[in-house]
Amino acid sequence: MTSSRIHSRTQIAIVGAGPAGLMLSHLLALAGIDSMTVDLRSRREIEETHRAGILEQDSVDLLLDTGVSDRVHRDGYRHDGIELAFGGAGHRIDFQGLVGASTQLYPQTDVFIDLADARQRDGGDVRFGVTDVSVDDIVSDSPVLRFTDADGIRHEARADFLVGTDGSRSLCRRQVPEAARTQYFREYPFAWFGILTEAPPSAPELIYNHSPKGFALISQRTETLQRMYFQCEPSENVDEWSDDRIWDELQSRVGANGHRLKEGPITSRTVLPFRSFVQEPMYHGRLVLAGDAAHTVPPTGAKGLNLALADVRVLAEELERAIQSGDATPLATYSQRALDRVWKAQHFSYWMTTMLHTLPGATPFDVRRQEGELAAVTGSSAGSTYLAEAYTGWPEGR
Repeated sequence: MTSSRIHSRTQIAIVGAGPAGLMLSHLLALAGIDSMTVDLRSRREIEETHRAGILEQDSVDLLLDTGVSDRVHRDGYRHDGIELAFGGAGHRIDFQGLVGASTQLYPQTDVFIDLADARQRDGGDVRFGVTDVSVDDIVSDSPVLRFTDADGIRHEARADFLVGTDGSRSLCRRQVPEAARTQYFREYPFAWFGILTEAPPSAPELIYNHSPKGFALISQRTETLQRMYFQCEPSENVDEWSDDRIWDELQSRVGANGHRLKEGPITSRTVLPFRSFVQEPMYHGRLVLAGDAAHTVPPTGAKGLNLALADVRVLAEELERAIQSGDATPLATYSQRALDRVWKAQHFSYWMTTMLHTLPGATPFDVRRQEGELAAVTGSSAGSTYLAEAYTGWPEGR
């Protein structure tokens, strides 16, 4: 490896080439702003990390309207509602009838592939498989990104602004001094036991199942591969669960509300802990955070990827203003606009989670109260409309 370092200049340096970082790079390019995006992972590694994805209407529109790809419509599955199952029966929330919007079942992995292909198609500067990443001089007018590329060549890139879209273990977030930020945490006392199974769909739309034995979510992936979850302890050991035991557990939970699942071989199993996190503000000096680097939510409300895409849509607008003005003032505007949505999503995710899951130490009163809450939501057009609006996504500015 050579000891020399290649020096370069870019307007925006982005750490993290997942969907948030790639979408930001794409939006900046459409505005005529150059960027450099780096990621520790190889492209293949990201593509092989299978993650579910329910896209809000605005997220779908963002992929389509900015020319990323139309594959979300060709290969995705439109869902016009969800089912809340409790008290022995199912209750459908009709998104289209209530708010005139839909969601799209389209895995995050495919969103990444579409964006990576689009950046390659458009000649974007995206570098996967880098090492030794660091950022510095974040309160100066010329912050710096340093890294070693996949060929072992060391780089130092000066930029007008740095962006951290580098996930929940963000390197960039750690560069903000403790005195300059406030962090909010919540640990939930349960997790999801998630599986992938080779089976046909068990239902046309997602089923959120409330049961005295615990929560279950019946989702889909493709016509032949399905994703399902059930509530478990955060310390649950997946090696102790055979296929038969998993199916018995899932069937008993959904069977209480009249459902029967279509079974098949289980190809993947994992335990997903539940956490909420927000860092305020979402910038410091000329470093700005977006997506999981700034906030995480439990998966119950399907908000994680959608929040990340909403962040970068706003951030692209404010960075364009910052480039034009030559100062960092628009970053404060971005932070406030993004946080307004983040905290609404935190509330919605918390509400959905606590309404549907069995809480530790829950008494029979607690369980019946949850069923009363679910009945109030599903039996009221106002309650159902709130859920439908929040689930499909709040329009910008609302």
